Amino acid sequence: MSNQPFSFYNPFLREIMQPLSFLPDRPCSAQARESALLFDVISATPGVTDIQVLSDMDEPVGYIPAETVAQAASRALRECFAFYESVLQTVDDSLTIVNAQGIVVNWNKQAEAMYHIPREDILHHHITRHFKKDAVMLLKSIHDGSSVVRHYNQPRPGTHVLVNTSPVLLDGQIIGGLSAEKDISDVVRLHDRLSSTTAHLHNLENELYNEQQEDPFYKIKGRSAAITQAIQLTRKVARTDATLLITGESGVGKELFAEAVHRASLRADGPFVALNCGAIPAALFESELFGYEKGAFTGAIHEGKKGKIDAAAGGTLFLDEIGELPLDQQVKLLRVLQEKQFYRVGGHKPIATDVRIVAATNRDLEAMVAAGQFRQDLFYRLNVVTVPIPPLRERKEDIPELAQLFLKEFAVKYGKPLPELAPKTIILLLNYAWPGNIRQLRNLMERLVILTDQERIEPEHLPEGYQPNELAFAAQTPATRPLAARSEYEELVEALRTTYGNKSAAAQLLGISRVTLYNRMKKYNIHTD
Repeated sequence: MSNQPFSFYNPFLREIMQPLSFLPDRPCSAQARESALLFDVISATPGVTDIQVLSDMDEPVGYIPAETVAQAASRALRECFAFYESVLQTVDDSLTIVNAQGIVVNWNKQAEAMYHIPREDILHHHITRHFKKDAVMLLKSIHDGSSVVRHYNQPRPGTHVLVNTSPVLLDGQIIGGLSAEKDISDVVRLHDRLSSTTAHLHNLENELYNEQQEDPFYKIKGRSAAITQAIQLTRKVARTDATLLITGESGVGKELFAEAVHRASLRADGPFVALNCGAIPAALFESELFGYEKGAFTGAIHEGKKGKIDAAAGGTLFLDEIGELPLDQQVKLLRVLQEKQFYRVGGHKPIATDVRIVAATNRDLEAMVAAGQFRQDLFYRLNVVTVPIPPLRERKEDIPELAQLFLKEFAVKYGKPLPELAPKTIILLLNYAWPGNIRQLRNLMERLVILTDQERIEPEHLPEGYQPNELAFAAQTPATRPLAARSEYEELVEALRTTYGNKSAAAQLLGISRVTLYNRMKKYNIHTD
């Protein structure tokens, strides 16, 4: 038997040292006993091997029976194996251990569950019995000693994992390998479904966009009775070639209606040309509208210039703020409407034109006619069909939808998160007069997106002038009244009245879901349409 020294240390050292037989001529202290860590085989008889114990001074201090050492080593080995097995079966990941030849020596229960391969079917068999060789990253580790950290792999169809592999080394030699695999199949499938849903949603958005593009009135938002009636009337007129007069306050969207008329007309393939009659000096208006011949006046372009009527040939000419048209120019516009021809400035030959006139005004033209400020005959020519556009204060149920659309528009434009309007803020918007109409609402939403960093826009975020007296505001808010003083029905009716029938805003105001709101409305037979 070899008598080469070897190191021996384990948790049972104290137990091993208990049966130590001390040399009679070499008494040793407890300290020497504790420090005796180097063992040396010094003698052997048939069936018996004693281990000589040396102190830290390399002095023999006694003997331990080999049987005792073997028992302790066996127990240590069994306990290590128990810990090892518990770790393998407790971790969340699938663990696979192979020897240097690729034979599976351990396969935990997580691996069984992930791959549906029982331990008894894979243990002591080569790993490629159940997996394709090029799909087993562990084989590379035992081949070249490399490690892999969080590498995506698909070892079997339908199974997606993140893999960590490492070789197992003993005295610098590869004796096997360990693979830990986290199952991400559900995540991958969810991602695939999400990608598919996103693609489907994108297709639906494109279809919706295309449908909207096909609808000439897609830019006009709102579902209130007032705006719906204006759209229905405009649709009827759009397909004809009749002159149209659009009336309404500044900022209500008259030009959007004019554009919709053009897109819905038989002239949709022709140009749409807009001219603001109030933005051009009276002295230049005629040349801007009709154009001029070369040399018509000092400073004129040598070859002359075509006007807006020429530019709109075959299409639609939108004359905004028609009430600002000078009286001397009104008669010339009348000629266009009556005779379908005009004269350029400095010209002497009439020029035929094929153009539809759509005019708009925020003024009372009948009152202007009575005051001698607008030609009566031109008014009658323009007023074949009049479409009145309601101010925003008369279609308040559209305010939450419009505000949200503008918030989204500017959140995208400025690359900021889309904020939410708090219920109290919605009430303030609903009860504001909006003298500037939709244009004012749009500008306010742009300001709020730029200046507000919070996820929710509260009343205090609104500029001065939008916030009424707190007492008055409290009186308009159903939630401020004691619950005991009002019934569920009263709360519901008051919330719907406060929000002008807007169900989303009413639900937010009451602190309930839209489904609950609809159920309560059905319960009490409340209709807002």
